[in-house]
Amino acid sequence: MGKATGFTAGPRAQGEAPEIGVGMLGYAFMGKAHSNAFKKIPYIIYPPPAVPRLIAICGRDEAAVSEAARRYGYEAYYTDWRKMLEDDRIQLFDNGGSNDVHAGPCIAAVQAGKHVVCEKPLARTAGEAKEMLDAAQKAGVKHMVAFNYRFVPALRQARDLIRSGALGRIYHYRADYLQEWVMPHYNVGMIWRLGKKTAGSGALGDLGAHIIDLGRFLVGEITSVSAMTRTFVKERPLPDGSGMGKVDVDDAFVAAVEFENGAIGTLEASRFAAGRKNHQVLEVNGEKGSLRFNLERMNELEVFWVGEQPRETQGFHNVLITEGYHPWMSHWWPQGHIIGWEHTFVHELAHLLDCIVNDRDVAPDGATFEDGYRAAVVCDAILASASTKRQIDIRY
Repeated sequence: MGKATGFTAGPRAQGEAPEIGVGMLGYAFMGKAHSNAFKKIPYIIYPPPAVPRLIAICGRDEAAVSEAARRYGYEAYYTDWRKMLEDDRIQLFDNGGSNDVHAGPCIAAVQAGKHVVCEKPLARTAGEAKEMLDAAQKAGVKHMVAFNYRFVPALRQARDLIRSGALGRIYHYRADYLQEWVMPHYNVGMIWRLGKKTAGSGALGDLGAHIIDLGRFLVGEITSVSAMTRTFVKERPLPDGSGMGKVDVDDAFVAAVEFENGAIGTLEASRFAAGRKNHQVLEVNGEKGSLRFNLERMNELEVFWVGEQPRETQGFHNVLITEGYHPWMSHWWPQGHIIGWEHTFVHELAHLLDCIVNDRDVAPDGATFEDGYRAAVVCDAILASASTKRQIDIRY
């Protein structure tokens, strides 16, 4: 499989590592994942590029956010992100809030001179994402979108193999991301992920944004889309029991895409795929071979090389991506000892800290606000294609 790149600390990361003060917006799913990663970095990525100092965490519910501060070890908590951003001890703002609170707080943070990492999708629309990108570029701070699957060792290994030319000309990219958690038998009521005002889109932004970004990361720019969307359950009970709320985002989408380099692809995401918990499968086919990845078996990469085996025994073979020369694996355990989903955030946030301390570019390994904006443009084009029943050319 050859060697691949991972994280290497920069020169100023040696010796006494500097502290980076962190302010976190959101204490639920992503707040938990990011806090866990910040706490692991100093002793796993060793020597660390910087030592995260958990200054403050913010959320609307005071009882819940104060408990989160105690649980994760933050020094303070806020119920107003504006007040938190006034804290001069915070150098890095981590936005794990719902999609409707991505733009405002991130723009305010960069204008205050703070570096920013924001959960995906970057924004509800491409227009909103462009405002965030413009503000971050004007401020001259480091900015990253938390497309954490770029930091799965097997996917970084795949990216490096493709970039090296090992697959030759790329013909196909196909990706699906399937979950089941909003199907009728789960009795999920109206939550923020099911409303356009708060989420922007449904399965498209929640799941599809990931495989769009990975398509750009692995293969290149997408130049056109042709898509369909569906909303299967159009009303759900309101949280206060006062009636039914309208679901005005997609439950599923499918799209055919073209890439700048001539490759073609398919994208599919659904939250109505019975039996699928977090099923993300990608395949790249090239003239010299193919690669296949399954997130639910994230330490493995299936590979096929044209002409390397007798015809009678040709087929994919499975490579365990746990060797010390595979991306990031030297920081973890001996070969064969697997890592998990949560460790992608360790790699991702260590990369950002290194970029801050050593003034390195977040791209191309990490996703910048530029990448978040471009993914949002593709998402908007998918919705436009589904609405008009036409192929849409991508324009940035």
